[in-house]
Amino acid sequence: MPSRVRITANFQQNLHSIQEFLVEQKAEAGFDSLITRLFEDVIPNLDRFPKMGRDFLARDPLSDEGRAKLHTLKMRSGNNTEIREYITDEYLFLYAVRDSVVFLLSIRHHRQLSFDLRAHWL
Repeated sequence: MPSRVRITANFQQNLHSIQEFLVEQKAEAGFDSLITRLFEDVIPNLDRFPKMGRDFLARDPLSDEGRAKLHTLKMRSGNNTEIREYITDEYLFLYAVRDSVVFLLSIRHHRQLSFDLRAHWL
C-alpha cells in the first residue's frame, strides 16, 4: 500500500536548515539519525495513525498577535484540513491531514526558532 504521507517543499527546506544548523553545532551525525528516524518511524507512524499528533489549531495563544495568526491559519486551512503537531526526540513536526493524506509542512529542531508559517504548505 503506498504511503499517504507527502513531503512539502517547505519541509524539505527545513531539513536543509536543520542540516546546516547541526553542522554549525558540530553534530553532523544528528542529521543522519533524524533522516533514519523520519523514514523508519515518523512517516510510517503518521501513515498508520495520521491523528497521533496534537491538534495545533486547538491552541489558546496568550497574545493578540498569536490569536490573530492562529485565526488566519484556521481560515486558510479550511474545514476539511486538520493542522497537527507531533513532537519526537529533539524535533517538532507540523503537518496537515486532508482527505486521508498527511502533508509534512514543517520541522524544527527544538533549539531552532519557531515555525515559519508564511509559506507553510503546498
